[in-house]
Amino acid sequence: MQITTVGLDLAKRIFQVHAVDASGGVVVRKALRRSQVLPFFTNLPPCLIGMEACGTAHHWARELTELGHEVRLMPPSYVKPYVKRGKNDAVDAEAICEAVTRPTMRFVAMKSAEQQAALSLHRTRNLLVKQRTQLVNMIRGLLAEFGIDIPQGLERALKLARQIAAKKSTLDAPAMALQILCILCEQVLNTHARLQTIDRSILAQQR
Repeated sequence: MQITTVGLDLAKRIFQVHAVDASGGVVVRKALRRSQVLPFFTNLPPCLIGMEACGTAHHWARELTELGHEVRLMPPSYVKPYVKRGKNDAVDAEAICEAVTRPTMRFVAMKSAEQQAALSLHRTRNLLVKQRTQLVNMIRGLLAEFGIDIPQGLERALKLARQIAAKKSTLDAPAMALQILCILCEQVLNTHARLQTIDRSILAQQR
């Protein structure tokens, strides 16, 4: 019996395979360690492989495509209706195997390594923007406790942060508070510098 379709349930260490032939009969149902995945599929004739579009799916899709297989990624929510009984890896792999053959299934386009890197760049930028905002708000809050008000605006906050970090401010606050402020200001300036680096990278990609 030749395998025509495989449902592959991805994991960090143990992967689950559910493979069927052209008539839908089960040929293979087994668990694979991470190191066994590529050798297993290398020894298979070209077939259709279904996977849920999770964190590592695009990497494995690229690897398996290079081996000559047709790989289709599906949103997990679209696979869920095909789970027939209690949830476990073997059941999930079987559901994936069934879902990938459905004519009405919607698939997720496989991302290249470059596309994933670009996406990671934007996600990192979003994270750093949040961190910078949190740091600025914390600095404002700490200064407010000592009756010091910073005018609104990021640039004004960064200007004060540079003065505090360089120990050039004339703030009237206890030494311990100034020490904490110095740490926070150095952190917000470092975060801002990293954001500027990322923004330059994003701009370069758009050219």
